[in-house]
Amino acid sequence: MKRVLFLVAFIATFSSMAASGFNDEYDVNEASVNPSVSTSNYSFPNAVTASLYSNGSLVNGVGTGAGGLDESILQGNLGMTTLGLAHQLGSSARVADDFTISGADWNITNITFYAYQTGETASTITAVNLRIWDGVPGAAGSNIVFGDDTTNIMTSTVNSNILRVSDTTTGTATNRQIAASDVAVNITLSAGTYWLDWQSDGSGASGPWAPPITITGQTTTGNARQFFSGAWADITDGGTNTPQGLPFIIQGTSAVVLAPPTPVPALNWIGLAFLLLMLSFVSRKFLIKQ
Repeated sequence: MKRVLFLVAFIATFSSMAASGFNDEYDVNEASVNPSVSTSNYSFPNAVTASLYSNGSLVNGVGTGAGGLDESILQGNLGMTTLGLAHQLGSSARVADDFTISGADWNITNITFYAYQTGETASTITAVNLRIWDGVPGAAGSNIVFGDDTTNIMTSTVNSNILRVSDTTTGTATNRQIAASDVAVNITLSAGTYWLDWQSDGSGASGPWAPPITITGQTTTGNARQFFSGAWADITDGGTNTPQGLPFIIQGTSAVVLAPPTPVPALNWIGLAFLLLMLSFVSRKFLIKQ
């Protein structure tokens, strides 16, 4: 009987966790233990090339955080509750979002992703793996054009100087300090829509969690997806059930397509004869006047 009760309790607990996707949801009763703020002269890691694409901003509070840091403020006043999305190696969770290339090819060198581990004061991200798909991850007809789900391709990670907070803890909370982690890609992609599908690992006790795109006054910010319990599903906020997007920065160069030179019309024999005739006529008039 005890075994049956234990099994029922386990299934109920797992079902509850599966429904929330193990995501980091706002808890009004969360203990207000705020570690010291870690700051750095942040710039995109290894950003030796230009930014090709940004999928959306994390920051909706410039300089409003503790120590004057920027904040990514969860809008509880709009009913939102999801602080971060599970994509940690330990739970086999992943997240994905798309981007579109139009026109010239993109030579992608590196991509920056964002994540945090609650309670840490510096980046504790230790690994990021990445796959790039030519369609929706896992859908029929979609193919992986880069990467795999095991190889760590992270080249560097730093504190982004952005704090993930709720609208009731803005200016004070420091326990979710977002890291920016850079991965090496080095691939050329032609025009089309692609999906990034990634996963992070860290040395901290919590997460890693991926903070969603945050825009003041908006509850819908994208069409990202999450892999959990063996299946992909749309990412929605736990409170409003509205679709969410995930921030990332793609860096590299765009191939310049030069237009072919405009051909100079060939001078035909008729045109040449007319030109010589006109020159002769002008020359004669000039000699007569002399």
